[in-house]
Amino acid sequence: MIFSKWLILPVFVFLILILLWALGRKSVVSEIMIPASSSEVWSVIMDTGSYSQWNTVMTVLDGELEVGAKVKYRFHQDSENSYEITSTVKQVLENELLNQGGGTTGILTFDHKYVLEPVVGGTKVTIHELYRGIAVPFWNPKPVELAYDRLSQKLKARVIEVYQ
Repeated sequence: MIFSKWLILPVFVFLILILLWALGRKSVVSEIMIPASSSEVWSVIMDTGSYSQWNTVMTVLDGELEVGAKVKYRFHQDSENSYEITSTVKQVLENELLNQGGGTTGILTFDHKYVLEPVVGGTKVTIHELYRGIAVPFWNPKPVELAYDRLSQKLKARVIEVYQ
């Protein structure tokens, strides 16, 4: 009987962690249409050396956008909050997709994508980030989504500035 009492708490904690993990999924999306070719948009996204001239959301601190590479960013969520984030480049499909991921497995991970899709009049750019982990139910991703909306607008302005 005493043995079963000692099992109740660990089993309860385990069940709570399983529930949090199962519920721990959120995402943010920002979409914009840019009146330029996908190759022009792609060249701006991939030119991390010029980010300081236009990108007030993601500052590259170290690394290259190549599959398998680690890239360290300063993410400026808003005027008061910025964070250092390290990602691993998972996939690069020229003029189509840049996919990076990172975080702490099981706690809070992110899967970040720039998706470029040719459309009439230009390129639709979707910034999508999926979050998973037991901390996700307690986290509000809305400020990140607002930051990605700002990033989308800055990307559009930069592409127009460079190519039009």
